[in-house]
Amino acid sequence: MEYEGSATHAVTNQPPPLAPYDASADTALLEGLRREGAGWAEEGIRRLGLRAGSAEAQEWGDLANRHEPELRTHDRYGNRVDEVEFHPSWHHLMRVAVAEGLAGAPWAEDRVGAHVARTAGGLVWGHTDAGHGCPTSMTYAAIPALRRQPDLAKIYEPLLTSRLYEPGLKVPTEKRGLLAGMGMTEKQGGSDVRTNTTTATPTAESGVYTLRGHKWFTSAPMCDVFLVLAQAPGGLSCFLVPRVLPDGSRNTFRIQRLKDKLGNRSNASSEPEFDGTVAWLVGPEGQGVKTIIEMVNCTRLDCVMMSATLMRKTLVEAGHHVRHRSAFGARLLDQPLMRNVLADLALESEAATTLTLRLAGAADRGVRGDGEHDAEAAFRRIATAVGKYWVTKRGPAFTAEALECLGGNGYVEESGMPRHYREAPLLSIWEGSGNVNALDVLRALRRESGAAQALFGELASARGADARLDAAVARLKGQLAQTSEIGARRLVELMALTLQASLLVRHAPPAVADAFCASRLGGDWGHAFGTLPDGAGLDAILARALPEGS
Repeated sequence: MEYEGSATHAVTNQPPPLAPYDASADTALLEGLRREGAGWAEEGIRRLGLRAGSAEAQEWGDLANRHEPELRTHDRYGNRVDEVEFHPSWHHLMRVAVAEGLAGAPWAEDRVGAHVARTAGGLVWGHTDAGHGCPTSMTYAAIPALRRQPDLAKIYEPLLTSRLYEPGLKVPTEKRGLLAGMGMTEKQGGSDVRTNTTTATPTAESGVYTLRGHKWFTSAPMCDVFLVLAQAPGGLSCFLVPRVLPDGSRNTFRIQRLKDKLGNRSNASSEPEFDGTVAWLVGPEGQGVKTIIEMVNCTRLDCVMMSATLMRKTLVEAGHHVRHRSAFGARLLDQPLMRNVLADLALESEAATTLTLRLAGAADRGVRGDGEHDAEAAFRRIATAVGKYWVTKRGPAFTAEALECLGGNGYVEESGMPRHYREAPLLSIWEGSGNVNALDVLRALRRESGAAQALFGELASARGADARLDAAVARLKGQLAQTSEIGARRLVELMALTLQASLLVRHAPPAVADAFCASRLGGDWGHAFGTLPDGAGLDAILARALPEGS
């Protein structure tokens, strides 16, 4: 029987569901994948992109965020268990991510481009959910730090690089695959980890300590092992803390609460308390920051990657909406001002994706460690901090503009856009806020002789291709000689824009490179997205970023 009054409920002028779609249908991503040495992975990335854009995987992301993790501190008998329970959708997402090599797998692959392929995989699989990228990122990043203690790496690395996801707390060596977390910050210091008050007391067994203290922001407490910082007799040191000890007993890892966060709701972030917690020393005593810094460098790259992913995901959502929605007698996509907004967003997205893959390429070449790749290691050191500062800073404004393209529909929770908007600020905060990263760039310039040389060597590759870029590089050299701490953000912003422009000038079509240089470096731009100058090649930019049928 037809519902009375159904004529008033006819749905018109609304876009169809986006899913299924191909999350890898991104020309800039695929070109960067090939350019950075991982063209061999393209078939797998395309397959993963189709899976990421499937209705099933998109629903996993939605369900994992609507049914948030729950802390269970005790069992029915009163025994302390400190377990976190997740919706099945979380486990589906994790299982695919680990199987596709988005956790530690690249470290076990002696193949050029393995780290680039992993980053590209994150750029497409991240279209599902951002939260589960946290444990996969930390697992990936833990391995170079763990290698500072070869006896521990021999035991744990084969399991951390496994492509098998096995949730649940068990003796680590009895599992087929492990996940790693990280615990550095404490409530009194945050990023100033040298003020940590957690203590590490040596035991009679060499290399084994007991910890006592309270960590403030430890994500993914369901992981199997953690790298944590604590004050040993010789100073701040790095330790490996397993949730379950070799004899099968639970290590003391009391989860006091889960954080009630702005975004990243599918992922559990916690405050664990250590009290007699057994830990193994990683690296020398007193060199905790030096030991764990490589882990930080890896997770900073993932912050850039995740921000670029959010940009691309929300651009695709906005493009889909305006392609199917009409107002004032024309499709939104065909209206000049909307085209300006989308093209401006497309420029920002391509610049972020291209820089992300360049950083991944530097990481891939730098970790091989031979003399030929010393320059890449130096470039990676400074450019990752620059990218972490700038790309993650652009994320919130970008997602807000993309959300606005959907109008009121984008403000409604079921559109998914509010979730992306809430996620965006995290990536600027995680692994050092904007000030921490800007000051880290200054530190690298002052203390590491090859840092500036590597950056300007990269910029020199585009010399003469665009007068606006050449002028910006000249300004950068001038600022470099006189920038104080108070001007660090301004300096790093110019570094990021010249770096992105140099990549686009060399690798993107002329319309993309010209519009980016004109707006970001030439001053022909307003203060919001959608203010590209007259004459910008909007049609060419949009055809590249949002081809028909995407």
